[in-house]
Amino acid sequence: MADDSKGPPKAPKDPGVPPAPPASDPAHHLQFEFTPEQREQLEKMSLNLARAALTAQGAIAEAALRQADRPAALSPDPFHVAPALTEVMGRLSAQPDRLMRAQAELFSQYMDLWQAAARRAGGETPDPVAAPIKGDKRFADPDWSDNPVFDVIKQSYLLSSNWMNALVSDVEGVDPMDKRRVEFFMKMLTDAFSPSNFLMTNPAALKAMQESGGESLAKGMENFAADLARGGGQLSISQTDYEQFEIGRNVATAPGKVVFQNDIIQLLQFEPSTKKVHEIPLLIFPPWINKFYILDLRAENSMIRWLTDQGFTVFVTSWVNPDAELAGKTFEDYMYGGIYTAVEQVIRQCDVPHVNTVGYCIGGTLLSSTLAHMAAKKVDVIKSATFFAAQQDFAEAGDLLLFTDEAWLADLEKKMDEAGGVLSGQAMADTFNMLRANDLIWSFFVNNYLMGKEPRPFDLLFWNSDQTRMPKALHMFYLRRFYGENALSEGKLELGGEKLDLSKVKTPVFVQSSKEDHIAPFRSVYRGARLFGGPVEFIMAGSGHIAGVINHPDARKYQYWTNAKLPDTAEAWQAKAEEHPGSWWPHWAEWLKARSGDKVPARDPALGPLGVIEDAPGSYVKVKS
Repeated sequence: MADDSKGPPKAPKDPGVPPAPPASDPAHHLQFEFTPEQREQLEKMSLNLARAALTAQGAIAEAALRQADRPAALSPDPFHVAPALTEVMGRLSAQPDRLMRAQAELFSQYMDLWQAAARRAGGETPDPVAAPIKGDKRFADPDWSDNPVFDVIKQSYLLSSNWMNALVSDVEGVDPMDKRRVEFFMKMLTDAFSPSNFLMTNPAALKAMQESGGESLAKGMENFAADLARGGGQLSISQTDYEQFEIGRNVATAPGKVVFQNDIIQLLQFEPSTKKVHEIPLLIFPPWINKFYILDLRAENSMIRWLTDQGFTVFVTSWVNPDAELAGKTFEDYMYGGIYTAVEQVIRQCDVPHVNTVGYCIGGTLLSSTLAHMAAKKVDVIKSATFFAAQQDFAEAGDLLLFTDEAWLADLEKKMDEAGGVLSGQAMADTFNMLRANDLIWSFFVNNYLMGKEPRPFDLLFWNSDQTRMPKALHMFYLRRFYGENALSEGKLELGGEKLDLSKVKTPVFVQSSKEDHIAPFRSVYRGARLFGGPVEFIMAGSGHIAGVINHPDARKYQYWTNAKLPDTAEAWQAKAEEHPGSWWPHWAEWLKARSGDKVPARDPALGPLGVIEDAPGSYVKVKS
């Protein structure tokens, strides 16, 4: 008989499950006991992290499928920096003593940082070894300074990035353009590797993830997926809430009429806001890279509305957003069909012999070229010309020069051919965003994806993203002949069978530049101002390419500088320039009024001989890329 005294037989032990430790085992006391609230929070965090991972994985897989038939997009050197980088690094390797000194200096700085960290751990408050430059918003969160760990991460990054950028900048014996290209690439690289751009080294993002139970990261990956989808498989980072704005409803609302159009422009005449106006009307040529409503974002900062309040009859050209059918349009086409035609129509509408003109950015480059063409043809229809942030001499042009070497242009032509002969608006936006990557790329990367926030409504960024396409013939001519060859300033440019010479332009000229302009730098604009053969008024405004121009007097922001003389260099002009507070608009308005004739009864756009096609802002401006 079986012996039942020992009870039923025991089940065999599962070798995959370790036995529970006895109560006396010290490890037993290390097990965590979670409250129901903590357990719920942990489960929420786990689910949201899993959701974030799956969302990102799915979005990346979908983007990879969309890009599978475009292998050219996977270029190993999309910025064409390899030859220049090889030259710079070769020069560095040929100077081992200099490299060793630089490494020793970096090591010494790190020793200072470690000592400062140790002193802080001991209760002291040492000065930082490395600090962000003024205006660097990446490290604005208090934990970057208050938390010793993140403070060391921040300073370590700043030491390394500053060292790398200085190492490249101090190299001698290298082609200046190659060196500049490597400097730009190194800045992009070090900006990309900022600890603020990574979840685990960004205290604000970690705090948001903890406080939301991972919801912020899950939402961020949903934003990431949506931006990938919106870009057709390429990341198109949202900079604002695009749904909050509508052209003609809450931006571009100045009342007026479209009184003429052809296949290149719509001509807008805005309603007067005074009973009498100056006899000579004002015709503005904005850049065709962007939409004209940078001049009319909101009523309170609208330059168009302000100008009508000063008693000017204001016309603006709204450039077409070209498709493949217009791919063959040339710079000459834009000169004849844009500037010549618009001037002719304004003269007819207002029954005057002359017009005053404005050219903004690339619109100013076209206007100055047309003035030189008119001078050669002895055409006298422009009373004065004003230039906003416009270049004629490209020898000291901004960082866009780096995107005009032949390797880059060959890639650009290929892209345009694949798109039917036009460059997409997104490609233009990406290029301009790269020039200010921390402000226009990485800040939104952190806000949208790491923090899981929605970008706030901002009309300027809505306009900034509303780029237009570029016709291949026009755009390649502009990049090669102006940026690449600087042909206008050197007297080598021909348009319409005439060689252009700006010294023959005797038209009075007002030139506005901006101190911090990264697209049309102050020095570059100054060089162009000295090329004209007539009287020139040159001023420099505070801020940059946009805020330096669009600065309503009521805002009481920034300042501007004047100097009646034009010495040989921009530095000499600046040294003797007088500073004035606030907007430069009133100063310009007085200059313009002196060249605008007597007052006449205000002009109703609807009653002119051209007739009315539609209400402002017209239909061309509403075409999306």
